[in-house]
Amino acid sequence: MSMRVFAAVVDCGGFTRAAQQLQLPRATVSSAVQQLEAQLGARLLHRTTRRVQLTLDGGTFYERCQQLLADFDELESLFSQQGASPRGKLRIDVPGPIGRQVLAPALPAFFALYPDIELELGVTDRPVDLIQEGVDCVIRVGALAESRLVARRIGMLPQGNYASPDYLAAFGAPASPDALAGHRAVNYASPSTGKVFAWEYLQEGERRELALQSQVSVNQVESYIACALAGLGLIQLPRYDAEPHVAAGRLMEVLAGWPPPAMPVSVLYPHRRHLSRRVQVFVEWASALLRERLRLE
Repeated sequence: MSMRVFAAVVDCGGFTRAAQQLQLPRATVSSAVQQLEAQLGARLLHRTTRRVQLTLDGGTFYERCQQLLADFDELESLFSQQGASPRGKLRIDVPGPIGRQVLAPALPAFFALYPDIELELGVTDRPVDLIQEGVDCVIRVGALAESRLVARRIGMLPQGNYASPDYLAAFGAPASPDALAGHRAVNYASPSTGKVFAWEYLQEGERRELALQSQVSVNQVESYIACALAGLGLIQLPRYDAEPHVAAGRLMEVLAGWPPPAMPVSVLYPHRRHLSRRVQVFVEWASALLRERLRLE
């Protein structure tokens, strides 16, 4: 118990966050670390009003502690796979459209398979610090930044180019990428960096980029689509998200011969040896669901 509490304090960068993650009183967390230090006869943490830092002894103990906890979790997982159904709280985070349109409607089927799992579903497009925020795994669409997390590719999400009928009535449909100079786009900016993504397309299998004129930039998918529906410009969108609007006549595909590159869909989680049984079953279930519903390549 005390080793797991100590590891949580280090991972979370403080006693308060660790207490929240472990769902324990802060005093209990602080007492557990003090008792561990007394038992070992060594100071493991430098404590300040704002944060904690590992001492030299603390760093050595933390590395060994992580190995021992991983071995225990792996051993426990082996036995749980043979008998009892996975149980406990599972915290995940997924992009907005996937959470609302794909995962949430399918959750009754998941709970029918795993009735003892309690799920906390976060729906965001921002980067999530799994360790600091106590999240077990995340699903992300697009290129991934370098990290120490394990990234498992689920598949590739096909995309297309779209515009509203009002926009096309005003500006016409571009016949080729060369005609885009006289058009406007709705810009999409990274929620984490604010960087605006360029217009991308494939030409004879090669990826190319253009910077288009724009009067509006957004950093959220629903707003991105809403601006296109309002006739503010061209957008590039996963076909799954565009299909309902195309079917209803609210959007039309353009430049079908020059689609944007497909985007990777990945699930990320901490090191494999920390992968609990409940995370394993969710990852397998969600991966199969997304491949089917999003028609991943």
